[in-house]
Amino acid sequence: MTVSESREAINPRLVEDAVAGLWQQPPVLPARWLYDKRGSELFDEITRLPEYYPTRRETEILDRHRSEIVSTTGARTMIELGSGTSEKTRLLLQSFAGAHDAASPDDGFTYVPLDVSVEMLTSSAQQIAAEFPSISVQPLHGDFNDPDLTLSTYPGPRMAIFLGGTIGNLDETQRASFFGRIARSLKSGDYFLLGADLIKDTGRLIAAYNDRAGVTADFNRNVIEVLRTGLDAQGLYVDDFEHIARWNPPEHRIEMWLRARRNVVAHFGAIERTWELPAGAEILTEISTKFDLDVLHQEMARQGLEHTHTWTDHAGDFSVVLARVG
Repeated sequence: MTVSESREAINPRLVEDAVAGLWQQPPVLPARWLYDKRGSELFDEITRLPEYYPTRRETEILDRHRSEIVSTTGARTMIELGSGTSEKTRLLLQSFAGAHDAASPDDGFTYVPLDVSVEMLTSSAQQIAAEFPSISVQPLHGDFNDPDLTLSTYPGPRMAIFLGGTIGNLDETQRASFFGRIARSLKSGDYFLLGADLIKDTGRLIAAYNDRAGVTADFNRNVIEVLRTGLDAQGLYVDDFEHIARWNPPEHRIEMWLRARRNVVAHFGAIERTWELPAGAEILTEISTKFDLDVLHQEMARQGLEHTHTWTDHAGDFSVVLARVG
C-alpha cells in the first residue's frame, strides 16, 4: 500500500475526534472508539461477567415483555442503533418473526442493524440472516450520532431500538440532541425502545466497570490501539496506560479513564501532530450515566418522544422504556 493509499484509508471521524479531544485539558475521546471489532468482542465478554448486571437485567425485561412490545408497536421494521453482536435482540426478532409469519406470508419483517464496526456488523448480520430466514436483514454501516441519520425510508410502522444502557454514554446535552435526532429520523406514530440503567449502590456500579478478571481494563485500553493503528502513531503503547473507573456523584455517572504510567510522547503520522501526556495524567474515554426514570421520561418528551410503557427487572436495577414519536 502506498502512502497515498494509506492516508485515504484514515477515518476522518477519528481524526476529527482526536484533534478535538486529545489536546483538551483533560483529554477526552468519544466512547464510540471503544467499539472496533476487538472492542466489541471484549464488550461481549464483559456482558457475561458476574459483576456486570445490566445485560442480564435487560435480557430479563425483554424476555418477559417482548410479546407486549410486538403487539403495542405493530412494527414491520426494527432498526437497532449500535447493534454489536445483536445478542439480546434475538428475543425481539423471535417474537416479531412469529407474529409476522402468523399474520401473512406477504407481511414481511425487516431488521436493520446499524453499527460503526464493519467487521462486527457483517458477521452479526450474516448470523441473524441464517438464524431468521423469514426476516429481511439489511445491515447499515454508520454512527447513531450521525446528524443526517434517516430511518423513515424503511417499511413502516418502524421501531428504533437502543439497548444496553448505551444512552448513558451521552451527557445531558448530547442526549437531548440524540433524542431529537431519533424523533426527526422516524415518522409520527413510530416507536423508540430504550434500555437505561438506573441509579443504585455505588459499590455495585464500580465493580461492574472494574471487574476482577480485568476484561473491562482490556476493553478500555484497546482504544489506545485504535488510535495507534488508525492514526499511524509512533510512541503510543497500550501497556503505558492503566484503567480507572470512578463514580461522579453530581452527574450520577461512572467514568472510565486511562491513566498514563509514564510520560507519553506520541507522534500521529496521519495528522502530523505530536501529543504529550505526563505520567499520572488521565484521558476520559467513557461516561455511563445512571438514571432517575421521571427525569429520563421528561428528557425524552421534550424532544418529541412520548413515554408509553416502562418496564424494570425484578430487582429494579435496569429499565426498558417504550416511547412513541409524536
